[in-house]
Amino acid sequence: MSAFAPFSKLTLQSTKDHNFKQLLSSHFINHVQVSTVPYAIPFLSVNVPFRVNSRKLKPITALAASTIESPKISFRGKNPKDIKVLVVGSTGYIGKFVVKELINKGFNVIAIAREKSGIKGKNSKDDTLEQLNGANVCFSDVTNLESLEKSVENLGVPIDVVVSCLASRNGGVKDSWLIDYEATKNSLVAGKKFGASHFVLLSAICVQKPLLEFQRAKLKFEAELMKEAEMDDGFTYSIVRPTAFFKSLGGQVELVKDGKPYVMFGDGKLCACKPISEQDLASFIADCVLKEDKINQVLPIGGPGKALTPLEQAEILFKLVGKEPKFLKVPIEIMDFAIGLLDFLVKIFPSLEDAAEFGKIGRYYAAESMLVWDPETGEYNADATPSYGKDTLEDFFQKVLKEGMAGQELGEQTIF
Repeated sequence: MSAFAPFSKLTLQSTKDHNFKQLLSSHFINHVQVSTVPYAIPFLSVNVPFRVNSRKLKPITALAASTIESPKISFRGKNPKDIKVLVVGSTGYIGKFVVKELINKGFNVIAIAREKSGIKGKNSKDDTLEQLNGANVCFSDVTNLESLEKSVENLGVPIDVVVSCLASRNGGVKDSWLIDYEATKNSLVAGKKFGASHFVLLSAICVQKPLLEFQRAKLKFEAELMKEAEMDDGFTYSIVRPTAFFKSLGGQVELVKDGKPYVMFGDGKLCACKPISEQDLASFIADCVLKEDKINQVLPIGGPGKALTPLEQAEILFKLVGKEPKFLKVPIEIMDFAIGLLDFLVKIFPSLEDAAEFGKIGRYYAAESMLVWDPETGEYNADATPSYGKDTLEDFFQKVLKEGMAGQELGEQTIF
């Protein structure tokens, strides 16, 4: 994503070789792309119920709201309908499911969104209002702290919880630090300033072995979030580190269905994961709002069942399509050569910095498992990776075989 200029008006609204290329575009980028990085101001309460028909509201130009003091009683003692949950990253791939899940659980959801959301800003305000139906949607800029604070101030109500689903859309160097660190920190600062006493962070399990810029940016914010809780006894956090998403493993379904081989690196056993559906992950994140056993915890999480290697994922797919397994095994060294070449070229052409980073991202996800890392053994541990939910990868493959990958678009991974 790119930074957006501060706005002059705040609008408050509410609503109810092809195989090889396909492998790269579908299998490795699940943790660096979140299809949007939303922004918005939540809801303004002025002698009316918290939820209103936002389409009838006028743009806010100036309100003399003062900084709101934190509630005297813990939000965990309130009814869900009285708990104001500020969601940033609300129109992203996971964010929109989190918003829906929070609404279903009865929370008063305030969704921050950009005026043009979605991949390449394809969604208008009306599209966003439709997508986040049931939430109080406000359009703001999380990359600008002053604008975000003004947006939250104009609500006139305290915030209880911040849920961040922000993530760099493409994993580029500057974008990673802008979103995974700076914008996420802005949401923490603004949230705390106006009463938030709990912060739920969607991170990624791959930060355990930080070799990429977006991983370093996420870790830096995680550390500062933990420090904040140490310094403020009344403040808590939950850091959620999910394994691979279903959509990152679905890019070869149509190819296999058409009789083409399944492409994998090495022997197909390099990068295992416990894939999790967007709905199950959203449910787990929503659990973190109130469940006290998730307070001040780093929470790695995977989907149900055993960990699956690419080889095992392929076998499931071939069984579903009723075809004899065929594989195209690509030496991972080919990626090492490409990365080495890009690193050399960056010294001459600095503008290739992101291209080199994208190559490293692909290499990382081709070789590293999305499971809990055991630093003592120096290995990934499937048994130590918690499972959650009910949706299986086989269920997902069956759905894609029938309906295609509509709605499962990956982010703007330009190199791929």
